[in-house]
Amino acid sequence: MIVVTGAAGFIGSCLISKLNEENFKAIIAVDRFDRPDRAPNLAGCQIQEKVDRDVFLTWLDKNGTDVEFVFHLGARTDTTEFDYDLLWQLNTDYSKSLWKLCVKHEIPIVYASSAATYGDGTQGYDDQASIASLKPLNPYGESKQAFDLWVLEQDEVPFFWAGLKFFNVYGPNEYHKGRMASVIWHAFNQIQQTDAMKLFRSHHPAYKDGEQMRDFIYVKDVVSVCYFLMLQRQHSGIYNLGSGQARTFLDLTKATFQALDKPENISFIDTPADIRDKYQYFTEAKMDKLKQIGYDKPFTTLEAGVYEYVMYYLLEERYY
Repeated sequence: MIVVTGAAGFIGSCLISKLNEENFKAIIAVDRFDRPDRAPNLAGCQIQEKVDRDVFLTWLDKNGTDVEFVFHLGARTDTTEFDYDLLWQLNTDYSKSLWKLCVKHEIPIVYASSAATYGDGTQGYDDQASIASLKPLNPYGESKQAFDLWVLEQDEVPFFWAGLKFFNVYGPNEYHKGRMASVIWHAFNQIQQTDAMKLFRSHHPAYKDGEQMRDFIYVKDVVSVCYFLMLQRQHSGIYNLGSGQARTFLDLTKATFQALDKPENISFIDTPADIRDKYQYFTEAKMDKLKQIGYDKPFTTLEAGVYEYVMYYLLEERYY
């Protein structure tokens, strides 16, 4: 059995589809399954059992000897969440309890960290450097950083483990995410409704409006890396997971207009005050470490990923 937490969410549901494609059908899907807006993410997926996250740890302790691998992708992912207790409960403490059970039952684990741990990027985005001095810009990033640091302090570890610092993931099955969905999803919807797109204005003197840069990675590349790690099960550690190339929000928006075959019409609005001081103006994953352990597939270019996402998923209202 393969466990996927966060199973009804964006990346988790795409990973389950990928595992099914590779003929893995004994999937234990862990999540809260009380949100109808996420139900389509798992429609058609072959799943052996659904387990509520609140009882999952008990379930795993009982069934751990039958579990082959754990993908821990479940988390509170809202970067505007400021309830520290909630974030530590779901992102840090829950993960610690799961880790201890994986140690007890000798289960390898891949878990979701985040590029939010890098903060403003002044210390770079190098997953081979020490992460102890990183200063995330928001409580979400702090909760992920806290677990990464805790993991690195552990003497008892699963025989294989990997933490993945996800950068800006986009693609099918993010329909339910609302404000936290990718800019591509927002651009598609705005352009379809208004034939125009409003981007956040830059509030940083080093960046012109629309030239804020992020490392955008297609979700199909993310699940490909997860699958690779499950098969390889060597070289434990924390890894970046981005495309390795920063692109501007203007690049992204222009690619969306082009995919829709519509003329560009881009304007700018102020960045919301609640996130303005916590905003990352540049992210770019250094990807050497993952390549050094044997992952050699090329990452999807922004233009190719946007085109496929728009043409074959958003316009068709399809899921992965």
